[in-house]
Amino acid sequence: MAEPSAAAARPLPAPAAGARPLPAPAAGARPLPASAAAARPLRADAARNRESVLRAARVAFAESGYGVPLDEIAARAGVGPGTVYRHFPTKEALFEAVVTARVQDLLADARARADAADPGAAFFGFLARIAAESAAKRDLPDAISIAGSLREDLDAALDVLLRRAQRAEAVRADVRTPDIIVLLKGLFASLADVSDQARRDLVFAVLADGLRPPR
Repeated sequence: MAEPSAAAARPLPAPAAGARPLPAPAAGARPLPASAAAARPLRADAARNRESVLRAARVAFAESGYGVPLDEIAARAGVGPGTVYRHFPTKEALFEAVVTARVQDLLADARARADAADPGAAFFGFLARIAAESAAKRDLPDAISIAGSLREDLDAALDVLLRRAQRAEAVRADVRTPDIIVLLKGLFASLADVSDQARRDLVFAVLADGLRPPR
């Protein structure tokens, strides 16, 4: 709840990038108090609409990946396409809002494995988690490909796991983190339409065996 006196003197926040400017007040019109403006039903409706869009987008992106049309997300949320664009000016902005938490979970997991007693198990265990989640969440391959600081942090955490595993001679020495990313993208692409879990497990096992040092 806004404070009755301090809120009125507090400057309004700058509009978000891409947001439409508010219309100028009519001549002679008195401005509403900050407390009344905060209680406008439109603001509450906008907040509910935004949450509805995010919920629908989480499901749609997980089911279909980045390729799902925004119109479909709007229909699932029960709003018009214009409402989606008012909150998320681009599809990329909506996708990033949805997958940020997912990538943060992966990043936390990778960092938690960095001190594991068995570096090889930590590295291959992390790859196994990514492979398993890609089966249930079709947006994961696109999520870990988004450019930005979060993706860079994830790459750095994966690099730590890889180097530790190599020092433990659990992974071949000539592999680098960009190579792992390429291999994962290939794995995602080859299994995109495969629902047979046994086949998915076999493909991952072949990938993992190829990363181990030659005997």
